[in-house]
Amino acid sequence: MDQSKQPSKEAVREWLQAQVEGRRPPPDPQQIRRELGWEMCRQERGEDPYRLAD
Repeated sequence: MDQSKQPSKEAVREWLQAQVEGRRPPPDPQQIRRELGWEMCRQERGEDPYRLAD
């Protein structure tokens, strides 16, 4: 008889986690700025870090 090969539970969990993460909306712009350190650059230049650039 021909047996089909199933992926391991770990492989299924990894795949499912990647699918779930791929569906999340991107973080808000303020969070991106914090993570990239853009606020620190603006503070060094004496600009208001929370005011959006025009």
